[in-house]
Amino acid sequence: MKLNRIMIAAPKSGSGKTTITCALLKSLKNRGEQVVSYKCGPDYIDPMFHEKVIGIPSKNLDTFFTGEDTTRELFLKNRTEKDFVVMEGVMGLFDGLGGVREEGSSYHLAKVTETPIVLVIDAKGMGRSVIPMIAGFLAYDKEHLIQGVILNKMTKSYYEIIKPLIEVELSIRVLGYFPEQKDIHIESRHLGLVMPNELADIQKRLQVVSEELEKTVDVDAIKHIAELASELIGTHKEIREDSYFETNGSIRPVIAVAKDEAFCFYYEDNLLMLQEKGAEITYFSPLRDTKLPDNCDALLIGGGYPELYVNELSRNVRMHNAMKQAFDKRMPIVAECGGFMYLHDAIIDKDGVSHVMVGVIPATCSYKGRLVRFGYLEIKEKQSHFLPEGELIKGHEFHYFDSTDNGESCVATKRATGREYPCVIEGENYWLGFPHLYYPSNPLFAESFVKKAEEYKNEKAHINGKFASFL
Repeated sequence: MKLNRIMIAAPKSGSGKTTITCALLKSLKNRGEQVVSYKCGPDYIDPMFHEKVIGIPSKNLDTFFTGEDTTRELFLKNRTEKDFVVMEGVMGLFDGLGGVREEGSSYHLAKVTETPIVLVIDAKGMGRSVIPMIAGFLAYDKEHLIQGVILNKMTKSYYEIIKPLIEVELSIRVLGYFPEQKDIHIESRHLGLVMPNELADIQKRLQVVSEELEKTVDVDAIKHIAELASELIGTHKEIREDSYFETNGSIRPVIAVAKDEAFCFYYEDNLLMLQEKGAEITYFSPLRDTKLPDNCDALLIGGGYPELYVNELSRNVRMHNAMKQAFDKRMPIVAECGGFMYLHDAIIDKDGVSHVMVGVIPATCSYKGRLVRFGYLEIKEKQSHFLPEGELIKGHEFHYFDSTDNGESCVATKRATGREYPCVIEGENYWLGFPHLYYPSNPLFAESFVKKAEEYKNEKAHINGKFASFL
């Protein structure tokens, strides 16, 4: 497949990748391109900004989660040659697993997908020293993927001085600069950027950065680099499997997904995989709804920022009761990180105030003022419930809250260090824990979850049928 594609990467976090990526997405869309986007790594928030620009979900790609062949297939999946692909890198270009391995890095993803790279350099406070910095990255780029650089936080006057020096000394195209603009700065929080829905003027900011990019960066040159990307050949490995529900005409089980300001961390490919395995997806809000969706057969409660909405979540007692009733009736439930916190007896906020939550888990979560656990994991069950015996699924953790009961049902292994620790509260029909899971790393998890939803649906139908006969 011949896909026009480009990756926006940088030497380190905080260099301006998200701003430049969103500005480029907006510019390309304004020019009439059929733009799609990807985020390298497990980040949830940057894809939300992408979606705000292009109006369709952005996806994550991660070579740690899915290896080289499957990552390439996920990249090509559902793409057409009319698409213009923009990828946003993660951390520094060469920062992978444990910060030292290639696996999981932006560079590894670019290499696997044969994607040209535009390197964004935070040049604030730098003079000629920017040249050896760029030279070092070019020397380390064994595949010669870096095709241009953008100098961020630089004035026009100094750009005009340094640009010809860089191009003469390094034979690399300087595609433009981006001036520092504090009025369009996107603030950060402990899990990364604030979410786009928290910014009342987000569309205005995106339009401003796009207009600025058009003035100071050669977008036509970026398009040309993307158009020169080679044809990408997949392994023709089949990612999608026809589900049982499509082949025999059964009614699909319904998985209700918690989605609002408090719970919004979901990988698009996770949701798609649940649908491909046979589930119908519907959404509800633990913040505003007072009951679960009618006829739902399972619950998925993802991560997010429940700690920012503890008052609203605590007051919604009717939703607490609905959740507890569903759990008591053995409805299948998967809850990750923020969703896991929500199911506790209480969340203790930064000020030490306790807020009553659902109460399915007899424990409390509290803010620790530091990153409790962070990084990639391989997770294996001690007793097989959601995966065949001996199978594992990959995920990651990134949280500042901790629980008085993190669970003992699974063993998490940090690939980078070999460290192991217990995690997840699990039973036949529930998986509750801090780790965020990436289903394409082991599709059997998604298949098992959907089958449990189907069994619950059939059990409900059986009970309702017996009750109707009794009447």
